[in-house]
Amino acid sequence: MTKPKNQVVAKTFSAAAQIGEAAWNACAGNQNPFVQYAFFNALEGSGSASALAGWHPQHIGLVDAQGSISAIMPAYIKSHSQGEYVFDHAWADAYARAGGNYYPKLQISIPFTPASAPKLLLRPGIPHELANALPDAAASATVQLGCSSAHATFLSKQELEIFTSKGWLERNDQQFHWTNHDYRDFYSFLETLTSRKRKAIRKERREALANGITVVWKTGSEITEADWDTFFEFYQDTGARKWGSPYLNRTFFSMIGESMADHILLMFAMDGERTIAGALNFIGEDTLFGRYWGCNTHVPYLHFELCYYQAIDFAIKQGLGRVEAGAQGGHKLARGYEPITTYSAHYIAHPAFREAIEDYLINEREHVALDQAEMTKYTPFKKLSS
Repeated sequence: MTKPKNQVVAKTFSAAAQIGEAAWNACAGNQNPFVQYAFFNALEGSGSASALAGWHPQHIGLVDAQGSISAIMPAYIKSHSQGEYVFDHAWADAYARAGGNYYPKLQISIPFTPASAPKLLLRPGIPHELANALPDAAASATVQLGCSSAHATFLSKQELEIFTSKGWLERNDQQFHWTNHDYRDFYSFLETLTSRKRKAIRKERREALANGITVVWKTGSEITEADWDTFFEFYQDTGARKWGSPYLNRTFFSMIGESMADHILLMFAMDGERTIAGALNFIGEDTLFGRYWGCNTHVPYLHFELCYYQAIDFAIKQGLGRVEAGAQGGHKLARGYEPITTYSAHYIAHPAFREAIEDYLINEREHVALDQAEMTKYTPFKKLSS
């Protein structure tokens, strides 16, 4: 593969375990739970993200002359486009109709995780310019591995600029995030909303927790295997309805429960002694990431309570700056979650197909920007008088 500057060579690794926890986390840091070694090791070690599941690990590392890993880019060879949340099915169809094979492709992402997280992981003390070598290494790997393309998803704006400076194509999408403006409590947040929206949220919370329903938060050592059994039933039901079959297996949850408990927040809705719903969140340095939810009893507004309002409560109490409640969901707008732009970068090996995709993305970015501007007009917050 490529040999970038600073005496490092790009190599691929077929599992996070090949790199090892110490070397991986030295590059990943501890700010974002999804780039931790424990998360990738659970995905791969459980078989949830494996070649058999269509996620063949092919992590790219920059290795120095002493054999130390200076930087990592998490990557997978994909034989499908499931579990990515940046949709390219139309691209695959167009490529096939033109007589080509879109799969395999190289996916630079965190499997099944539509959350902002770094993809250019550098060990402290390494010159920041070394990050520029990783997109080049990925482009080289795309060709050498016989892939049609490479796709780096849910990038920061800063990382996007590194990729696009190397000729990768920019793609934009939209999510809804809640921002903590140093609120004292949930009620001080409500005071920033219009009267009508405040009343609507109070009504939803009141109805969700009517008839004695309570919510329990569990993190760290409070989470047991019995809790994971309960939550997995909820996850399976939701996954089966959304995707046809759940992406993650039961072993994955045991592995993160053992290795990442302090980064996990489980919320359960209780009807007396009976658990009727659950939501799984991951705790970052400054962000609460909502991931999965499920229930076995229909209660009006319970989904909003457990996934959105309880998340805001927790973030305020813990002094976290943001809640990311997952992909899509315009219904989050009325509940204080604001539209933000998400970014991805795409390397298309075939010149003609690249040109067609580039034209498509120009139009798509314009549409996303217009949609976000329109959405912003309808946020529930009080408008400042001029």
